Amino acid sequence: MENIKHSHIQVKGLKLHVAEIGTGSKAVVFLHGFPEIWYTWRHQMIAVANSGYRAIAFDFRGYGLSEQPPEPEKETMFDLVGEILGLLDALNITKAFLVGKDFGAFPGYFTAAAHPERVAAIITLGIPFMVPGKAGSRHDELPNGFYITRWREPGRAEADFGRFDVKSVIRNIYTLFSSSEIPIAADDQEIMDLFSPSKPLPPWFSEEDLQTYASLYEKSGFRYPLQVPYRSINVDGGLSEPKVSVPALLIMGEKDYVIKFPGMEDYIRSGAVKQFVPDLEITYIPEGSHFVHEQFPEKINQLIIEFLNKQSV
Repeated sequence: MENIKHSHIQVKGLKLHVAEIGTGSKAVVFLHGFPEIWYTWRHQMIAVANSGYRAIAFDFRGYGLSEQPPEPEKETMFDLVGEILGLLDALNITKAFLVGKDFGAFPGYFTAAAHPERVAAIITLGIPFMVPGKAGSRHDELPNGFYITRWREPGRAEADFGRFDVKSVIRNIYTLFSSSEIPIAADDQEIMDLFSPSKPLPPWFSEEDLQTYASLYEKSGFRYPLQVPYRSINVDGGLSEPKVSVPALLIMGEKDYVIKFPGMEDYIRSGAVKQFVPDLEITYIPEGSHFVHEQFPEKINQLIIEFLNKQSV
């Protein structure tokens, strides 16, 4: 960890916090989800660097140590596509491997679809390619207490989170998301009420890890994360008939609650996803949770490195 270098790089008018390790000629750019940050990729960064790659993880705009855009409520996940391309330009990287987790998979896939000349291959964890916009989602089939539905409602998550300190919010969400059950609140509950204070952190996530996550969210707050991804999740970005032509790997934990979203498991297992990503490999991790890369780092590192080593840039 002490060999990871940190810097701030100007991209699209904002200073982004960038973590980097390794000096290989092939770059791997890691894209975090929520409630994560660059640090979520610590195990993978070191492993790919030790295998001869240049590992780069950054805090998306509005997250962690990166600057906030002037009008967060106008932002969408498609702003992150420009951010990824801008970061590659700033680092003089012509073409990179992308690795996305949770919502980080979306801008990763959209970058690969719209700019295949910049993406050598893409790996995603927990999220397959989804058609951007409302057409790709079946969230309306879930109860009104579904966490994404709740967090899309202006002011509701802010009031819910505001009852706790930042560290407690991160602990609660991380623990809820580690479960195999979709977080759904009753009509008289908020999402934070689903957390039981007696429930310990998952065994792979230490108090030190929690403190690192919390310290970065104390800096950024939740204003941007609630907008991107949640409140902009139905924006289609004008990406018509999207197709990802580059090689792709999907790593899916079978205990990841996302696989229980309406239609999700069938979409993946039936191969329907391959109509959008024809060159797709899918690997299932039987006990894998939503945080499979932190839960089983050695296994995930091995899968990532084996896939990268098969590709050409």
